[in-house]
Amino acid sequence: MPDRPPAFTPRPLRTTRLDLLPLHPDHAAELAPVLADPALHTYTGGEPLRAPALRERYARWAAGSLDPRVVWANWAVRLREAGALVGTVQVTAGPGPVAEVAWVTGTAWQGRGIATEAAKTLVSEILRQGVPTVVAHVHPEHAASVAVASAAGLRPTPHWQDGERRWERTKEPAGA
Repeated sequence: MPDRPPAFTPRPLRTTRLDLLPLHPDHAAELAPVLADPALHTYTGGEPLRAPALRERYARWAAGSLDPRVVWANWAVRLREAGALVGTVQVTAGPGPVAEVAWVTGTAWQGRGIATEAAKTLVSEILRQGVPTVVAHVHPEHAASVAVASAAGLRPTPHWQDGERRWERTKEPAGA
């Protein structure tokens, strides 16, 4: 049944250096300055949001999708050694057996492998929970995001959406 809700439940995740915390509206105050660089929107469009608007966005995300076939899951990424939130990762799972991932790391924290570590953990968690296909849409000129997608085990496909290439990873069948 392709329209059933995906089998995905968000939970806190921990990596070697990171805590992925379910995103809460209260994270907006700390994340607004981290995500304030307009350069973060070069490939995605839009502009940085101030804390009150970011708080409203996070509240909408926490409330979940209005489509019962879709699960929204978002995490704040905390770098433990710095004790600071440094970005976010997100999953939109469904409709059907697919989850789309995205990531953003604040400019001051880029180049340290944070997005790669978070994305790899997120992709593994999605596959572990039984969603068989993980995708990301990446602008071909965004070299850092191309590298993150590749490191997370996603591979480029011939499919495009809004100027971005679809990257995909499919769970290997048991015994393959």
